[in-house]
Amino acid sequence: MAIEKIVIAGGGTMGSQIAFQIAFSGLYVTIYDVSPAASAAAKRRVMTWDRTYMRERKATPAVIKAANDHLRYATDLETAVEDADLVIETIPEVVAVKNEFYASLAKVAPDKTIFATSTSTMVPSQFSAITGRPGKFLALHFTNHVWANHLAEIMGHPGTDPAVFQEVVTFVRQIGLIPIQLEKEHPAYILNAMLDSFLSTALMLWVEGVADFETIDRTWMMATDAVRGPFAVLDEIGLQTAYQLMLGASAEPGREGLVMVAHRIKVDLIDQHRLGQETGAGFYQYPHPAYQREGFLQGK
Repeated sequence: MAIEKIVIAGGGTMGSQIAFQIAFSGLYVTIYDVSPAASAAAKRRVMTWDRTYMRERKATPAVIKAANDHLRYATDLETAVEDADLVIETIPEVVAVKNEFYASLAKVAPDKTIFATSTSTMVPSQFSAITGRPGKFLALHFTNHVWANHLAEIMGHPGTDPAVFQEVVTFVRQIGLIPIQLEKEHPAYILNAMLDSFLSTALMLWVEGVADFETIDRTWMMATDAVRGPFAVLDEIGLQTAYQLMLGASAEPGREGLVMVAHRIKVDLIDQHRLGQETGAGFYQYPHPAYQREGFLQGK
């Protein structure tokens, strides 16, 4: 089966990026959100990707219009998925929320539809039974700045049909990305498993008062010639996501100290509506963050 009609469940920062990349590649995609307000916010996010693709992908106005012509928006789940080949779930990293979504989706999706979770930290076997179609369920994880990072990680569970897995591999190539195929389930896949140690270490240094976040970023950037440090990366990911990741990791043996990190992120940032790049403020202020300032590496 060729995957031609896709639904993205959740039009947040990642969901809207994924949807636009798919539409930019010439496929039809519907962004499903639970309310008109959430749908309107998704449309506003997509407008930012219009400008980004024109700037970074050198897309012409005609190409951008064609991409937008392939986008639809819906607030009724049954209507959104009525002829879907693939549904990619990009809703919050909360087990109960995902369970509720999949229970509802299973009741209205056609038998042909493949379900994919874009969870950053969980594994598909956690949700395979509730989907009602374990053979047609897997994880499909995209990275922030989809248009520039060019990869998507694909992770099945023991019950995933190998033919379905390969259909998703083909789909990833069709939308201009490189499929990273995992041979077994692993929380956080490959990329986030490595990124977790990087970010949690930086956050612990900050919470324990070893150095302020700018000094930590500056150190990393100088030593590795990177264009951004861990706190700039956290702003890109989004601090609500970072909070959930740190809170979840704090339940692991030996990582209990991360609960302090989660608490600090919430109090210092989330409660102040500093959610990262999307809101214009996180650790840094946007659109002109300090780490891009001339002299930042010299502490000026």
